[in-house]
Amino acid sequence: MGTRAWRIDPAGPLRGDVTVRGSKNAVTKHMVAAMLGRGPSTIANAPRVGDVEITAQMLRTVGCSVDRDGDTLVVDPAATPAPTVPQSFTGRNRIPVLMLGPLLNLTGEAFVPLVGGDQIGPRPIDFHIQALTAMGAQITVDEGGIHATARRLHGTRVALPYPSVGATESVMLSAVLAEGRTVITNAAIEPEILELALFLQRMGAGIQLQPDRRILIDGVERLHGARTRLAGDRLEAFSYLVAGLLTGGQVRVHGCAQDRLVTAIETLRTMGARFEIEDEHISASAPDGLRSAAVHTDTHPGFMTDWQQPLLVLMSQARGLSVLHETVFENRFAYVRALQQLGCEIELFPMCLGGNACRFHDTNHLHSAVVHGPSKLVGAEVHVPDVRTGFSSVIAASIADGQSVLLDVESLERGYDEPLARLQSIGMAITPVES
Repeated sequence: MGTRAWRIDPAGPLRGDVTVRGSKNAVTKHMVAAMLGRGPSTIANAPRVGDVEITAQMLRTVGCSVDRDGDTLVVDPAATPAPTVPQSFTGRNRIPVLMLGPLLNLTGEAFVPLVGGDQIGPRPIDFHIQALTAMGAQITVDEGGIHATARRLHGTRVALPYPSVGATESVMLSAVLAEGRTVITNAAIEPEILELALFLQRMGAGIQLQPDRRILIDGVERLHGARTRLAGDRLEAFSYLVAGLLTGGQVRVHGCAQDRLVTAIETLRTMGARFEIEDEHISASAPDGLRSAAVHTDTHPGFMTDWQQPLLVLMSQARGLSVLHETVFENRFAYVRALQQLGCEIELFPMCLGGNACRFHDTNHLHSAVVHGPSKLVGAEVHVPDVRTGFSSVIAASIADGQSVLLDVESLERGYDEPLARLQSIGMAITPVES
């Protein structure tokens, strides 16, 4: 899906305008939801990321048609879908497990391969399997994947031990056609969850969003196709705001509303950023430089775990010691080695620093980072194993002393919408090369 390497030369402050499309974390879940309708669904403002095409291929294997016209996807479900997602999709992304419940509702049986995605720690499928079992499914897991059968899924009470986004989505997608009422307690309430709930409601689902992280779903006999326009990707919006701040420039981001960035904006403001916020766009600059900060990630409305990678690079250029405490994923700092190669002074610790004790406090997981700034960054050759390493390395390389080469950038293109063209458009000296 693109060249295998990028060469990056320092080019001074990044300035200009970037318009973000819909959220990567939302679009693929909407595509799975569209399987459940009788008739086509239309998803507008869809990003051009690798995960969309991988998910489209999976939907086609079970009989759906998926077509793209510009930034609009049309998903037309099969009248009688095939119950099997081929094993060739093993490890490609996290979507197969979300297709389990929908396939059970539509066909009474399902096989999906094991999930993959970024290397941020194990993605336990236990939550998904326990919920579907409670809803009446018979499930076995082997080295090939997950096999399931069910005469009819029925509503139940699902108490999530942690407000997992993936598990919440899985239960929602399974419960909308199940018999009776499902109650999810300790549910995730991220904007992408609410967006999926609204789309399912447009399709005819019975969904109530209640206080205290509770979601009530009354199963219906059938759903119909619906139309929606995805809201802007808050990870991309934050990433480009940070790219401007990091380089002493100012990037104006269009397409992502302020209410999706409240916590991010406040965090950057405490570090010395000044904002211009309009209905149409948001921009940030730091004319007086950047200050250190202590930040911990959390479930929504806390500081989003996906925001911490660009933030860590920004902390490397702030005055003093900064602390970042990761509480959502245990192996989120796998990308730090690449930043250290570029000269970022970062140390990792298993203790809970910069926040309250979290669920990893009695483990050996390195989930707190101490960053010394400002670090003098140097050009390097960096391997990009996942999307998070990718963007953080790109913006670090843009302020390094000397040329850098990023190898295996396909994973970056899997998660960001046309990143090469966008970074070039705001002034980054970035050239595709054959590795």
